[in-house]
Amino acid sequence: MPSIAPCSCTYVVLVLCLVTGSFAGDPYVFFDWTVSYLTASPLGIKQQVIGINRQFPGPILNVTTNWNVVVNVKNDLDEPLLITWNGVQHRKNSWQDGVLGTNCPIPAGWNWTYQFQVKDQIGSFFYFPSLNFQRSAGGYGGVIINNRDVIPLPFAVPDADVVLFISDWYTKSHKKLRKDVENGEDLGVPDGILINGFGPYRYDEALVQGGIAYQIINVEPGSTYRFRVHNVGISTSLNFRIQNHNLLLVETEGSYTVQQNYTNMDIHVGQSYSFLVTMDQTASSDYYIVASPRYVNSSKASGVAILHYANSQGPASGPLPDPPNEYDSFFSMNQARSIRWNVSAGAARPNPQGSFKYGQITVTDVYVIVNRPAELIDGKWCTTLNGISYLPPSTPLKLAQQYNIPGVYKLDFPNAQMNRPPKVDTSLINGTFKGFMEIIFQNNDTAVQSYHMDGYAFFVVGMDFGVWTENSRSTYNKWDGVARSTTQVFPGAWTAILVSLDNAGIWNLRSENLDSWYLGQEVYLSIMNPEIDKSEAPLPDNTIYCGILSSLQKDQARRFSFSGAPSLASPSRTFLVVLIMTLYLRVLLG
Repeated sequence: MPSIAPCSCTYVVLVLCLVTGSFAGDPYVFFDWTVSYLTASPLGIKQQVIGINRQFPGPILNVTTNWNVVVNVKNDLDEPLLITWNGVQHRKNSWQDGVLGTNCPIPAGWNWTYQFQVKDQIGSFFYFPSLNFQRSAGGYGGVIINNRDVIPLPFAVPDADVVLFISDWYTKSHKKLRKDVENGEDLGVPDGILINGFGPYRYDEALVQGGIAYQIINVEPGSTYRFRVHNVGISTSLNFRIQNHNLLLVETEGSYTVQQNYTNMDIHVGQSYSFLVTMDQTASSDYYIVASPRYVNSSKASGVAILHYANSQGPASGPLPDPPNEYDSFFSMNQARSIRWNVSAGAARPNPQGSFKYGQITVTDVYVIVNRPAELIDGKWCTTLNGISYLPPSTPLKLAQQYNIPGVYKLDFPNAQMNRPPKVDTSLINGTFKGFMEIIFQNNDTAVQSYHMDGYAFFVVGMDFGVWTENSRSTYNKWDGVARSTTQVFPGAWTAILVSLDNAGIWNLRSENLDSWYLGQEVYLSIMNPEIDKSEAPLPDNTIYCGILSSLQKDQARRFSFSGAPSLASPSRTFLVVLIMTLYLRVLLG
């Protein structure tokens, strides 16, 4: 697998503009994906993983602000599939979100085409399968959204991008893991940590068996690389570091940050960061790239890759660079508080990020969302938010809303923990369009939880240990709290966010910790524009119907075949590319 992210092909964009008949519109890019099982041995034991186009991890979507993305997904698994796009906001188009509240699953053997615009976004994100614990087997990959040329980066252009997926990993299959969780069993300590789907370099012969393939990142001395690092794991916070190299933080989940050097960074489940790393060492040997588990009493190996200078004098050796104290959550919280928004930088738009003065906006709705560890409700293991374990209806919420079907869901999610027994229900937050919501996550569990909101970036304005009270607002950062889509909440602590509800649709708010999410720790926000908005995406022509609306499902001629979205790999398109490029070059050369 290449370690350096591929550059965008400008001639492809030109061709696609010509194909669509317009130079003025935003470009389209097309991808054909087949999601299937592969056999791999990341920790030295053969097991089934999920790959895309026979790649594990999957391909990287490398696009630019406002491009239109068409991804044709064929499901070659033996169970239903949806792909969700962690951090991609799908402006006015929750039909493409790829979760059960918005989409019917793609049945085994079928395909479905996602089409969305990366409107007004930049940054580092990832995608993954959202159903049936499949993320624990892979199926994930990166999304890079580049700045438009008219908006400069707030730092010197790096020599190349390096994309790293760090994750906890289990040798049990995803089906066995989800069955364990359904039976109330704890996931336990992961069997290892992967970097880009590879096991660890054999830094310790007692911990790491021989014969395990590991990732090597080849670099040139004196060059600066942008490392885009994603924790795509299922339950474990990871500490990331590169031996003898500083990590200059520049971006997280679509927001440029105040540039600060770190020797290591705690990256919690579902989070993404960009660091500039300069190859400024003597290269007397290779260097370790490390992802080690946090808050886990484990004697198992850390994830270790190798940073290899072109002029390296020998292999890496000796102990790994020191991590923070294993259980020091105060260190991790203070580190999180130190991450600030770069208010003077432009991002997707030319105006500075800080021109949106979130601290001066009046809050219209407040939700204090309290979690609880897994417990038995009506004989089944469930997790809850404000005493409710979310029950996905057979008909997706968005389709029920579109067809005005009563009784599928209720707009009555409580704004605080209720003094009543926990229950299973389909209860939604009724958000006010263009309102400004304050959400406080209170973690009563014993593990770090990450919470993610689809459709939005929110401002992380405060976090602390103990129980949140209204007096806690005096500690809020109302100037340069970073805007992101995934935040951590430490055990016995709270995190407060502010979010402007300007993106109409039905949007998922969930725990990114897969065991908590799978057992019901999620809720949806219904954000309805009371006026007719012709720019809001209509019901897609290729909608899959299920549940109450199953009778509307058209004959699936697209079963076992792609649905006709153009593929850059097709012979006719290749011929068209060659023809148009020939004509274009003739024009250029006169």
